[in-house]
Amino acid sequence: MTDFAKNFIGGQWVAAQSGATFASINPATLETVAEAAKSGAEDVQAAVAAAKAAYPAWRLTPAPRRGELLFRVAHILTERKEALSRLMTMEMGKTITEARGDVQEAIDMAYYMGGEGRRLKGYTAPVEMPNKFGMAIRDSVGVVGLVTPWNFPVAVPSWKMLPALIAGNTVVWKPSEETPAVSAAFVEAFADAGLPAGVLNLVNGFGDAGAAVAEHPDVRIISFTGSTTTGLAVYTKAAALGKKVTLEMGGKNAIIVLDDANLDLAAEAITWSAYGTTGQRCTATSRLIVEKGVSAKLAEALVAKAQALRVGYGITDDIQVGPLVNEKALNKVSSYIDVAKADGARLLVGGGRDAAAGAGYFFQPTLYAGVTPTMRIAQEEIFGPVLSMIEVGSMEEAIEVNNNTAYGLSSSIFTENVNKAFRAIRDLTTGIVYINHGTTGAEIQFPFGGTRGTGNGMREAGGAALDSFTEWKSVYVDFSGRLQRAQIDTDAILG
Repeated sequence: MTDFAKNFIGGQWVAAQSGATFASINPATLETVAEAAKSGAEDVQAAVAAAKAAYPAWRLTPAPRRGELLFRVAHILTERKEALSRLMTMEMGKTITEARGDVQEAIDMAYYMGGEGRRLKGYTAPVEMPNKFGMAIRDSVGVVGLVTPWNFPVAVPSWKMLPALIAGNTVVWKPSEETPAVSAAFVEAFADAGLPAGVLNLVNGFGDAGAAVAEHPDVRIISFTGSTTTGLAVYTKAAALGKKVTLEMGGKNAIIVLDDANLDLAAEAITWSAYGTTGQRCTATSRLIVEKGVSAKLAEALVAKAQALRVGYGITDDIQVGPLVNEKALNKVSSYIDVAKADGARLLVGGGRDAAAGAGYFFQPTLYAGVTPTMRIAQEEIFGPVLSMIEVGSMEEAIEVNNNTAYGLSSSIFTENVNKAFRAIRDLTTGIVYINHGTTGAEIQFPFGGTRGTGNGMREAGGAALDSFTEWKSVYVDFSGRLQRAQIDTDAILG
């Protein structure tokens, strides 16, 4: 068992004011990983007060100095990468290989955003009046509230808190109740790097704590990643209070495979995009849209690959698919098996709990054929290792099927025809498009986010991430030494 996962408020590790705790459970072994502080509104109030008090000094800390601190965070995370990865696997079930990648994302983002401390680019532009200068600069906003999920418990928070911090904001973070221990270990890296007290605050707990963050009047920005239902509820409450809100929600991502595709390459990418992280990625492939000429051969290859995957406790490198995160997730994924059967989908492999893998929440990698675009398993986010194959007659039909969902995060197409590839880039209406690659694997230097029900137009990662955590300030400097008229007589100048 790890140490007690406390809150981190005002530079101090503290228990919840009520004294309440909850257990974090290993989804592979069902053993307790840690006891954690079960926070309430009073803990959120203390965290926001600490962040508000720390903001003036942090805002005035030169951005290059803030960047140097983030470089120190990157160094510490690198040193602790293996320990953090093992704790992540224990707490939420991701295989150790994938957990290492999760931590590496945060390391990469710390270096990237640390570099922004010497950029934070604004711009200049010509102004109308003589002897006058104009520029637009980024400004910090204040206290930022983060509510993050369990499936990427280090990477996703890093996409939010690092740009928020480099921009000069202070942060109150409410992570998922599924990952309190790894969240505390992540924050410890910032504390050990010398982040001033109150600049980053951690409040563990459940939905009521998240709601208290979203509703607090001193929290100026809310950044949320999670389910669509919860995200829209957060959006509604926060918008009514005039807050800036960034949302990253559901996905129903598809890979298109055309008749001219490299099927070996496609089968490998589909397998890892659908079953990696046990299908618990917002970018996971849950729909496979295939031209009829290659559907039978591709299905055969995918069945063989699914059957060969090693399911189990991912603490060792030989395991490829871990458990679902908890019993609720297991029951949800299991319920879609009945839905698929009722709708007439044809089960090719999997379709049930994997008891052979252990006592935890293991589910077999599952593939359905005979799926139509309007079936529930082709439209609703299952968030598990369930893949639905949809046959189409042309690329045009494939793109239409791809775009016809409530979500628009990630899409992919496999083709050897460069003309078709570029038409897909133009016509696929998702925030991320891959050519001859699966739907997962986004990198931190490019904007991350989706269209339609996946988000609200904001983006994480890349330079675009700063837009979520800054305001623009337009500055005009008149160096004429006299008051100038608001309008210039253009005819007089040209005449």
